Amino acid sequence: MISRVQCRLLHTTAELLRKTPAEQRWLARQLRDPYVKSARQQNYRCRSAFKLLEIDEKHGILRPGTSVIDCGAAPGAWSQVAVHRVNATASDPKAPVGFVVGVDLLHIPPLDGAVFLPHSDLQEPVVWARIQETLPAGEAQVILSDVAPNASGIRELDQQRLAELCLCVLELAERVLAPGGTLLCKFWDGAHSRLLQNRLAALFEEVKTLKPAASRKESSEIYFLAKRYRKS
Repeated sequence: MISRVQCRLLHTTAELLRKTPAEQRWLARQLRDPYVKSARQQNYRCRSAFKLLEIDEKHGILRPGTSVIDCGAAPGAWSQVAVHRVNATASDPKAPVGFVVGVDLLHIPPLDGAVFLPHSDLQEPVVWARIQETLPAGEAQVILSDVAPNASGIRELDQQRLAELCLCVLELAERVLAPGGTLLCKFWDGAHSRLLQNRLAALFEEVKTLKPAASRKESSEIYFLAKRYRKS
């Protein structure tokens, strides 16, 4: 008689054999990834939750009562972290209640404590207006951006597209971020990263470059953490 573990192994092997070599490498990497396993065990929607958890543990950007915008929110793992950290569900009756709004071009499954704006393009000013209308008092204390374009496979083109998205997030920040607020933005290290870093330095008192442990070593992704927004 075949055990459940053996059945899962046979199923996984069959899945690998049906996929292309690139898909096989991706699936094999997922099966080995401890963060993927931890995400399943802790009921996070994807492994990226651990990037935000690590950054927040070290830098304390999410506090009860904070209003947060999650850009590129799908599938919602960062929003899960934010909802808990800012007390958006009022699970702690003694702490201030925060607010989380997530935005993405893709569908985002509902999440208790978050308001999602799916099928929304951050490059459209009308979407910025919808975000501002959704926020309590029309402003946020924290903007999170894990947004990324669909990869073309051409490094310079992908970096340029991400730079454009990040600059859109920065324009949104200039519209809705409260004085003293924080922006956390993913970027791909390369020729365009200095431009974004300089723009952030002109608007925030402190800008740090971070590489969380959950970011894969082979990945060029970095995070800019910009704190204490100078509202003009």
